[in-house]
Amino acid sequence: MVTLPPTTALQNLPGFQELCSLVLTPIGGLNELELSLKKCEVHLTPSIVVEVVNHCKEEASTRRLLRFFTWSCKSLGSALGDKDFNHAIRVFAEKKDHRAVDILLADLRKDQRVLEAQTFGTVAEIFVKMGREGDALGIFKNLDLFKCAQDRMTVTAIVNALCAKGHARGAEGVVYHHKDKISGAESCVYRSILYGWSVQGNVKETRRLLQEMKSRKITLDLYCFNTYLRCLCEYKLKKNPSGLVPEALNVFMEMKTYKITPNSISYNVLLSCLGRTRRVKESLRIFDSMRKSGCAPNWVTYYILIRVLYLTGRFGKGNQILELMAEDGLEPPEKFYHDLVGVLCGVERVNYALELFGRMKKSSAGDYGPVYDVLIPKFCKCGEFEKGKELWDEAERMGIALQCSRDVLDPSITEIAKKPKFRNKRRQKKKKPKKKAAST
Repeated sequence: MVTLPPTTALQNLPGFQELCSLVLTPIGGLNELELSLKKCEVHLTPSIVVEVVNHCKEEASTRRLLRFFTWSCKSLGSALGDKDFNHAIRVFAEKKDHRAVDILLADLRKDQRVLEAQTFGTVAEIFVKMGREGDALGIFKNLDLFKCAQDRMTVTAIVNALCAKGHARGAEGVVYHHKDKISGAESCVYRSILYGWSVQGNVKETRRLLQEMKSRKITLDLYCFNTYLRCLCEYKLKKNPSGLVPEALNVFMEMKTYKITPNSISYNVLLSCLGRTRRVKESLRIFDSMRKSGCAPNWVTYYILIRVLYLTGRFGKGNQILELMAEDGLEPPEKFYHDLVGVLCGVERVNYALELFGRMKKSSAGDYGPVYDVLIPKFCKCGEFEKGKELWDEAERMGIALQCSRDVLDPSITEIAKKPKFRNKRRQKKKKPKKKAAST
């Protein structure tokens, strides 16, 4: 039997721990669980039911938790309020158990309970994430059967849920049929649809929606332009990388006509796409223009730029940008160092990676374990077992639990990687055979 430490006054009641133990134990079938629940000596109340659900939701099997809740509903009847029933639906939705949600929604409708707008929003979001956008729309269209109104809150909820996964056309259909319901929430709804089209990668529709928002006198803000910019840059990256900078700069100019200044996110979107297509010179030019415009780069900006410099073999320039970041007083998080150490090891520049690790240790960043786990095997595979052993001992002195095996330090086990051979790419002119003189 599983026992849990009490954390509230309700959990101190006799029988509460037994209820939790029955729900949490994996032993026995569901019918057996229900029989055990009937024998449990506890005065069941709605508050206790909610407390057990909250207490067990992380560890318990969803099937056992569902059986406990349905048994509680039968035992308490109407004493279990709609608020508590809605809370249970949200718990199972957040656990992504669509079957449990379907069962509880059917029970809610059968018992003529009220579905709360918040619960509908949670269910719609989870259903769309699970690829059941049709079911989410179906519930929305039949909200009256659940005694829930199709109002501003529920319309906004279904639109947000659909657009989060790129179902912008369906969301626009909802808005078209319920224009009168979104009064006061137009900005939120249209921003969501704009995001939906951008997720889909549809530049034409994203641009159309910007124009529609303008015609409807909906304020175009930094979020709107950054969303459009991201969609445009992703499209250009696939279709015409050379058009990335001109198109992005046009958007920047348009933003200024609305008295909106591009921020670090705007520049990072462009720099990220330039980096993915290895357009280093353009990346450096955009970085310089960013600083001259007065827009302060953040650690993500520096990461994007340094990464592409390292990947293209410009290690000196990458280190210069690293120094510039330090001069700006930026303290990047551990992820910055973890990823760049991985990049340097990937391009076989392990000594540069070690230098970067030294810089990390001088900064306020912690969590050195993942870096040791990358560097130690890399040094050993390069044949530098002494350096690998030195790093291992250093990590142990710091009390860091390493994930890599100690076997990597053994030369008889670790296979040394062959150094890549670089061929001379210069074409050698083939000597043409001399023609023999014609005999007279």
